[in-house]
Amino acid sequence: MISVGLFTVIKVVVSILVVVLLSLIAERANPRIAGIVSGYPLGAAISLYFIGLENGPGFAARSALFTAAGLAATVAFVGGYLLGIRFAEGRRRLPSLAASILPGIAAYGLVAWMLSFMPINWVSALLIAITSMVLAARGFRRIPNVKILQKIRLRFRVTFLRAAFAALIILAITSAAQVVGPRWAGLFSAFPITMLPLLAIIQFTYQPDHVRTIIKNVPRGLGSLLIYTIVVASSYSGLGIGWGTLLGYLAATLYLILLEYPPTRR
Repeated sequence: MISVGLFTVIKVVVSILVVVLLSLIAERANPRIAGIVSGYPLGAAISLYFIGLENGPGFAARSALFTAAGLAATVAFVGGYLLGIRFAEGRRRLPSLAASILPGIAAYGLVAWMLSFMPINWVSALLIAITSMVLAARGFRRIPNVKILQKIRLRFRVTFLRAAFAALIILAITSAAQVVGPRWAGLFSAFPITMLPLLAIIQFTYQPDHVRTIIKNVPRGLGSLLIYTIVVASSYSGLGIGWGTLLGYLAATLYLILLEYPPTRR
């Protein structure tokens, strides 16, 4: 039996490693790839995994269904962040970050609150998530893809702070799951745990256009997280948390591969 202290350490270490990996991808690849990968099941997957370990596979499976619907709140977050960037232009770095982040968090909270009153099942979860992603993709389609031409090596302290932020959010979500129930545990898991610090660090280090490029590609990348949540929601109870997580990651990875390298017609 793993002690509570050791379990907490494991959650923190896993969370930090995952966030650092995403930071390296954003720095070494380009904002477009970072936007797509930011939709990969990272923070949400870690939260659902540990929720399952602590509260049982059935609880986590039910939460995953609400996480799927909660992707509409994730889309609202990037929309709010995008709007915030417009009002933040011309400000100093720290005030501009606050002006960008706060509308995003407010948009996420509003949509999550609205979803908490809706009946969520397999059909409604898929309909809500897919509709929000399609509308966002259409709304963001005119944003140009801007590459980072002169890359700045991110300091370890900055990367660590970002990872620590994500770890704290994951700890809060998984610790509160039993108290708030599967509905809010799932909606909280849809919070952009790794995406928020990614956008903040790119905005602080580079230019707003690079953040816009990431946001433009987020709806496409969220398809992998939607697939992941649906797979674990349907497999956790039958296959268990470990195999369900593995199957979810395989399906999510396959989606991203097909997204980037679609089969060509002969």
